[in-house]
Amino acid sequence: MLPWKRLIGPLAALLLAAAATTVPATSAAAADTAATSSRGWNDHACKPSSAHPRPVVLVHGTFANSVDNWLGLAPYLVNRGYCVYSLDYGQLPGVPFFNGLGPIDKSARQLDTFVDQVLASTGAAEVDLVGHSQGGMMPRYYLKFLGGAAEVNALIGIAPSNHGTTLGGLTQLLDYFPGAGDLLSTATPALADQVVGSPFLTKLNAGGDTVPGVTYTVLATKYDEVVTPYRSQFLDGPNVRNVVIQDLCAADLSEHAAIGLLDRIAFHEVTNALDPAHATPTTCLSVLG
Repeated sequence: MLPWKRLIGPLAALLLAAAATTVPATSAAAADTAATSSRGWNDHACKPSSAHPRPVVLVHGTFANSVDNWLGLAPYLVNRGYCVYSLDYGQLPGVPFFNGLGPIDKSARQLDTFVDQVLASTGAAEVDLVGHSQGGMMPRYYLKFLGGAAEVNALIGIAPSNHGTTLGGLTQLLDYFPGAGDLLSTATPALADQVVGSPFLTKLNAGGDTVPGVTYTVLATKYDEVVTPYRSQFLDGPNVRNVVIQDLCAADLSEHAAIGLLDRIAFHEVTNALDPAHATPTTCLSVLG
């Protein structure tokens, strides 16, 4: 049996790999902002229309960034007339491209600042938030503790880590390796914050999952291998809609990364949540829409 000190590194590395929503390509992560703006994404000259009066702010997941996580959904929404914005948050010193790694409470403050900028540039009174993985959970801290409920109409979480993850039970192994939890917290605080039962999640979920005045949608896939069990993603409270993508299309095989990166069935449900008055049924044929 190997000494525990020799196992901490591999265990932490395995946790990091399993928690990643995607491994960004360097060229995509370094994509020029002007090129993005030319497609109407992160275009601060965009003014919301009467049909879509609220800007949409996209919140990436762990190990992702404001470009790579949204190469599918951002153009999808822009093409449907939305003003779309995305931010980078949770950066660690000396770690390029891979974001969403810092303490989640501090990341929520970055989101707060970004939303204020979007509201100022667009003149809108509220935004809608769409987040993937950590990005679907982190905004709840902003809503609950930073006054975000006054600035947000809806939060749509795609495979969000709302109640943490066991990574299929892997995180339970941390208790058997002295110091492993401390190493995880020090190197990548956001991962430690997302472990089931963490102090961060205990604070976030105390007193209820939701806040008044905000509508919540959770889009989950039963094939999620990162936020496990997948039903832990669901929220409980008023104005909540929890959706399993396979209940809409049994042939959808998307797992944790794919549901946020390229699943047009999930994208269609996002648009339904953004504009429920004009929602249309989501089926397997929604991939063609």
